[in-house]
Amino acid sequence: MSAALLRRGLELLEPPGRAKAPPGLERGRAGPRAAGAARRRKRAPEHGRNKATIKGRVVKSAIEEYHKKKPVNHLRENLKYMLKGRLVADKAVTQQVLAQNRGRKSKDQPPEKTEKKKPEGTVFTEEDFRKFEREYFGIP
Repeated sequence: MSAALLRRGLELLEPPGRAKAPPGLERGRAGPRAAGAARRRKRAPEHGRNKATIKGRVVKSAIEEYHKKKPVNHLRENLKYMLKGRLVADKAVTQQVLAQNRGRKSKDQPPEKTEKKKPEGTVFTEEDFRKFEREYFGIP
């Protein structure tokens, strides 16, 4: 809020019997800055309509503004929309979309799943081991 508007508002709230202060005391602009302030006030008028006139101004209703800014609950409409189409996307497509939306940093990547190794069975039987022992160590 500018100082001029604040001053005008205070003048409206003043009791009617009180006299106005002398112009020199009211402004309080005596000093080196007074000339600069006066120059700023005397700048060229802006192009466009004159804001002092009421012509072309539209009066806004406070009730209409309230109704415009009042939050609207879209829950029912959204539920109808969501429940209307029961198309379920393919799992490969959903995985691809999730991969694209995931960040590129290592912290955003899911941990890689390592396949569990199955215990490898031997191709030799117990009989083959006994036969090897007899031949190699000479144990009968």
